[in-house]
Amino acid sequence: MKNPIETERLLLRELLLSDADGMFELDSNPKVHLFLGNNPVKKLEESIEYIHFAQKQYKDFGIGRWAVILKETNEFLGWSGIKFITDEINGHKNFYEIGYRFIEKYWGKGYATEAGKAFVDYAFNEMKVDALYAYADAGNENSRKILEKLGLQYVNSFEYEGETEVWYEMKNPNL
Repeated sequence: MKNPIETERLLLRELLLSDADGMFELDSNPKVHLFLGNNPVKKLEESIEYIHFAQKQYKDFGIGRWAVILKETNEFLGWSGIKFITDEINGHKNFYEIGYRFIEKYWGKGYATEAGKAFVDYAFNEMKVDALYAYADAGNENSRKILEKLGLQYVNSFEYEGETEVWYEMKNPNL
């Protein structure tokens, strides 16, 4: 397991099976899935499968989505992190994508931005990636604002799985 990343309020670490209840709370909420295809999970086993999927990404690519833990209370807030995407999306393939998803009661508190800034730093300064990408539902104004706060730039809109998405990118300023 990689060393966790600490921010002012957060501990960012690899997902563990002990995060399953928190993952289920997150992904069973229809409001969380409003801009994600409206397909919330129905069973705890689905959350456990997602954790296994993330853990396989750690082995295969050395990175993936990580748990976001509130240091003060040790609560699971959601996940954030860098994922290596091997599918073709918007003309890109084999790229690093930054993303996040939080339990509804933690929305609007700056956690996605705080975690995201730590992962941007990690991607460019530790992983030395050339660029980070992200995409969001065109109607998801809050997610788009977070991406822009992180320094990603809007590139274009595109159709993906029947939805209009917006594509963002950020080049490594150190290269």
